[in-house]
Amino acid sequence: MSYYFSKTLDMTFNEATTHVTKALAAKGFGVLTTIDVRATMKDKLGEEFKPYTILGACNPHFAWRALQQEDKIGTMLPCNVIVSKVTPGKTEVAAVDPLASMASVDNPALTEIAGEVQHLLRDIVRDL
Repeated sequence: MSYYFSKTLDMTFNEATTHVTKALAAKGFGVLTTIDVRATMKDKLGEEFKPYTILGACNPHFAWRALQQEDKIGTMLPCNVIVSKVTPGKTEVAAVDPLASMASVDNPALTEIAGEVQHLLRDIVRDL
């Protein structure tokens, strides 16, 4: 089982980041965190890395439902979506597969919720 789904876009890194954020919002996801991995690696390790951002996306409706089933499920939230530069003018977007990340939790109700979120995230990535 793959733990993510992805798509390469014919956009600059900045354009793709904006595009993905808007696509997530259109499906009810807010971006709670934005981690600039490139800047962090440079600042903390002195290492150069390609433009790479982790967006912590959350749909409050689904997060609430999941928390009602497992109060420690917050350790696996939010859903991470990465935006990374492939080449000039090409950017890859990859989203976590919630079913894969929740596989270790033995809770059928949670699996159902993760399946719904998987469907939404897969559609978002596909339609970018």
